Amino acid sequence: MKSKKLGIWFPTVRCDTGTDVFTITLVEELNKRGIRAEITWLPLCAEYLPWSVATPQLPDWATIVHVNTWLHPKFIPSNLPVVATLHHSIHDPDLQPFKGFLRSLYHNYWIKNIERKTMQRADKVVAVSQFAASITQKYVLNIPISIIYNGIDTKKFMPKENNIVNEPFQLLYIGSWIVRKGVDLLAPIMNELGENYVLYYTGGATVNNQVNTPSNMIDVGRLNQESIIHYMQTVDALLFPTRSEGFGLVATEAMACGLPVIASASSSIPEIISNGITGLLCETNNVQSFVYAIRKLKESNELQAIMSTTARHRAEKKFDISLMIQQYIETYEALDIRR
Repeated sequence: MKSKKLGIWFPTVRCDTGTDVFTITLVEELNKRGIRAEITWLPLCAEYLPWSVATPQLPDWATIVHVNTWLHPKFIPSNLPVVATLHHSIHDPDLQPFKGFLRSLYHNYWIKNIERKTMQRADKVVAVSQFAASITQKYVLNIPISIIYNGIDTKKFMPKENNIVNEPFQLLYIGSWIVRKGVDLLAPIMNELGENYVLYYTGGATVNNQVNTPSNMIDVGRLNQESIIHYMQTVDALLFPTRSEGFGLVATEAMACGLPVIASASSSIPEIISNGITGLLCETNNVQSFVYAIRKLKESNELQAIMSTTARHRAEKKFDISLMIQQYIETYEALDIRR
């Protein structure tokens, strides 16, 4: 018979990516709702040298353990129910040409084995998209996986006060400067579009001296959340030529700001963006497809207005943070009943 109040413990490797943000946000929101939740941060070396890191002590208040599927099983207690969240789609075979030899080895012969063992240990596996679940079931472990989309705070990510279109037409790219994100397509797209278009992109030290960008690309460095919201409320569209995403959080943030999204019709993106309704989906890797979509959006104020309104509505109805939190609470409670 259970005796302790529901408490969720997150032993988590700090990796300075969106998964950290996910965990921090989930813990904050659970505590707001009166559910005790805490993170025990592990160093990054716990991912690739787990034996060099001591196993943290299980808190005596915890009743559920919530982990990332990349967490090595040595850090997972054996005596409590476990929820494991799958955040990525790295086993997507379409990514193979863009990984490089060493990264492919790491994913195939280290991460895949960790994930398989962690998911076998978990009492409940959750994926952030149907695409991520399907890829994992096909290439890692064929088990039941529930879908809980990542949520955003739609009270912070809000539309701009007016719908005045900029001249030149302003695009925004926010993301890591890696090939998986399609960053190598940005310069060719902007070269083709010309002087009537400008792209603001996150880059800074990671991009300096690596990319020959045309004059209509402006590096805004690394942005905090407040700055991201500012840009999303200022520009005309988000440009997101990614090749593969486990989810695509930046697309939902843009939608919440009433920003049309021009993105690749790949991986999980069609689960987020409705083509012609909340954004425009383009053929992956096809520069001309993106150029055509961007010009189409620029030339129609009516299309921009409709997409802005519907994007905001979809973000509120499907991706608000409250929906994600409620689904995780229901998941925890279902496991807690079985204790």
